[in-house]
Amino acid sequence: MNFDDNPEEAAYRAEVRAWIEGNAPDLSVLTAEERRTWHPAHKEAARQWQVVKADAGYACISWPREWGGSGGTNIQEAIFNQEEARAGVQFTYFMTGLHFLLPALLEHNQDELTLSLIPSAVRGDKIWCQLFSEPSSGSDSAGARCAAVRDGDDWVINGQKVWNSGAQASDYGLLLTRTNPDVPKHKGLTVFWVDMTTPGLEVRPIKMMSGDAELNEVFLTDVRIPDCQRVGEIDGGWAVVISTLMNERAALGSGTGLSWRDVMALARQTPSWEGTVMDDPAFREWFADYYIRTEAVRLTSFRTLSSLSRGEAPGPESSAGKLLWSNSTQDMSSQAVDLLDMSGLLVDAEDAAANGAFQHRFLWAPGLRLGGGTDEILKNVIAERVLGLPGDVRLDKGVPFREIPSGR
Repeated sequence: MNFDDNPEEAAYRAEVRAWIEGNAPDLSVLTAEERRTWHPAHKEAARQWQVVKADAGYACISWPREWGGSGGTNIQEAIFNQEEARAGVQFTYFMTGLHFLLPALLEHNQDELTLSLIPSAVRGDKIWCQLFSEPSSGSDSAGARCAAVRDGDDWVINGQKVWNSGAQASDYGLLLTRTNPDVPKHKGLTVFWVDMTTPGLEVRPIKMMSGDAELNEVFLTDVRIPDCQRVGEIDGGWAVVISTLMNERAALGSGTGLSWRDVMALARQTPSWEGTVMDDPAFREWFADYYIRTEAVRLTSFRTLSSLSRGEAPGPESSAGKLLWSNSTQDMSSQAVDLLDMSGLLVDAEDAAANGAFQHRFLWAPGLRLGGGTDEILKNVIAERVLGLPGDVRLDKGVPFREIPSGR
């Protein structure tokens, strides 16, 4: 396979690169602390950049025009994302909504009410979060116990969600519920979209060791949601879940955040006995291995891109990219903090090298191996759905959900 741009792609890349250079926000006007993700100033810069992209047709390039996109191709969108990352203006605030949730929502609902939600998300005015995981069923989305009971034209919902990225700043969420406990666990699920200001819905941020509070607990107590906010069929929510998770792993599997270029720049400016860390043979050996792994992530993401370009949904292969990226990121951040020696203990953005980006990533990295599917879940997906190996023994297969032991 030839991974080089063809003439049309090369021309589009040059066009995009020139446009980004002429329109990208100047983040240097922000202090080091303000450049941290979820800082209000950083978030506002991201929102303004999203508006600029939307006005120019670059916000959701591959989406149909009636959804607020530009009717372009997945290849064009990938090229823009690459150039955006290259310019250092790739923000993650809108990734959950625009890459994970809304494509799945629009796959199952295209009514007038649903379509009315899209423009504000495309322009960055509204943020979405994913409300799937629960305390007793992290990576096992089908184990959801959050209950939705029909009451006329409404559903009354009670339960708890956890590890919900960005819920503290989100306007809407995609909510997974249990509507029928008398059938096997994959068959009794229903998905809704919910306004995060709905009475009875409470968001409690979780303080992380990185100092952030991006992850949250969400409690739902007698929350009433009208049936018009249901996504897909009653008890058919597993199809929505699969669409969402495949989108999530495809997006995460392409890699985000610090790159090998950032590591090289850090190593070149950090002194060592050999001159700089980049001159250290042992480091260069590690760096070569790390570069190969990042290239593997990039090239693996092309498998997903190829599927999308054929009009297919992201497949299980994206699990391999996400598994490799999250593990490599943890290794990279650990190596970076180590090479900084005592300076690696500094976490203040004003004092630490690279504004403390590597220390921050080091403290965040373990969570990357949990979000979007734990390592163990992803290895099972690869083993069973990619390699065709025998599946794990499942004692809950075919058992009505209410009969599955809960440990209570």
